[in-house]
Amino acid sequence: MKYHIHTLGCQMNTADSLRLASGLEKLGVTRTEDIAEADIAVLNTCVVRQSAEDRAYSWLHRVCELKRNVRPQLTIGLMGCLVGVKGNKKVASTFPDVDVFLPPSDPAPLLDLVEQQHSIQNSEIDNVSRRHAFQDGELMLPAEDCGNMIASYVPVVYGCSHACTFCIIPFRRGIERSRPVEQIVAECRSLAEQGVKEITLLGQIVDRYGYDLPDHPSLAQLLEKVHDISGLERIRFLTSHPNYLDDELLRTVAEMPKLCEHIEVPVQSGSNGILEQMRRGYTVEEYSKLIKRIRMFMPRGSISCDVIVGFPGETESQFQDTCDLLSQLKFDKVHIAKYSARPGTVSARRMADDVPPKEKERRRKTLDDIQATVLSDINRQLLGKRLEVLVEGYQRDRWRGRTRTNKLVFFEDDRECAGNLVDVEITWAGPWFMLGKVSSVC
Repeated sequence: MKYHIHTLGCQMNTADSLRLASGLEKLGVTRTEDIAEADIAVLNTCVVRQSAEDRAYSWLHRVCELKRNVRPQLTIGLMGCLVGVKGNKKVASTFPDVDVFLPPSDPAPLLDLVEQQHSIQNSEIDNVSRRHAFQDGELMLPAEDCGNMIASYVPVVYGCSHACTFCIIPFRRGIERSRPVEQIVAECRSLAEQGVKEITLLGQIVDRYGYDLPDHPSLAQLLEKVHDISGLERIRFLTSHPNYLDDELLRTVAEMPKLCEHIEVPVQSGSNGILEQMRRGYTVEEYSKLIKRIRMFMPRGSISCDVIVGFPGETESQFQDTCDLLSQLKFDKVHIAKYSARPGTVSARRMADDVPPKEKERRRKTLDDIQATVLSDINRQLLGKRLEVLVEGYQRDRWRGRTRTNKLVFFEDDRECAGNLVDVEITWAGPWFMLGKVSSVC
């Protein structure tokens, strides 16, 4: 038997797909990149924006047609936020060819179905690990990835209880729940033993890790334990929230050598009026002070943020406030999204989506142009500098990797460099990536 998983959306979905793949391979199912060869086809979905939801429907129509007309034995699974923690009756009735629905982070329904359909006995997966895949501890990588996966994601907080007015995540992924420290550490150790060099700890608000656990461990304390794992070269975490990114965490990142000095902390808007409508819980002034504090702890670090343009009621003046903020704070990366009303959210229920699509696109493009100028200036300062690069793979006839500050670097070398830390001297710097030459042996 063969399986094929197509993943849309965020890093959390990537982590969830990896756990599903691991479970299927424990049952003896092997991976295929060609869906036409698959006995099991799974789509892991995202609904943060309408465009992602549209891509999911397009995939479902194609694969359901494949099942009806070519491969009637194909088992189709739908996973993730389109399903949600409470299910999705509308999708189930629209796509009756889908055999199984999997809530976010729960591979159990499909693993159970595979066992039942194929009478698989003596599975290594017990009921507890199937029902609570996010509490497994050890994680066995799929066969093709073991020894070849350079970087991996490890969820530490599932769900979210913050309820920003634009966000669908609390409705689809459920309330915030943290994994115990020992299970996270066990998973990170098992990944390191299988060759993973870099781990990113994930949470919708990763800084709130441990708030719901009895002994209230902090993210900083968790990072210290992960830092002690032999074989790991780098550790990252995302996504932070301005209200919970405290000095204990910043000090830990600044002092521990495996922790990469890169912070991702969304701002969403440069207007206090819009931030209030979003229920973000901070002001532009408070956010700006946080950025200064991050740079005080990590002068050579990098900062990324998220911004939404075209939020309901956003005026030209409020958009200009965002332009001014990005020009002033000079982020190393900005993820720009056009507002997309998500059914069930406060903004969709109570606020008119009154910024026209063409204007949203103009605002997105304006911010993109600002960021290109900012990044060109930032990256130009790295010309001639030697930077540590973790090599991820081969692309465009060059090796590709990332610096500790998460900047993309390409370089040429005849040796096998994948998975190695390499010192690279930067010879060319653009806004989105840099070129360099090896200055030390791989």
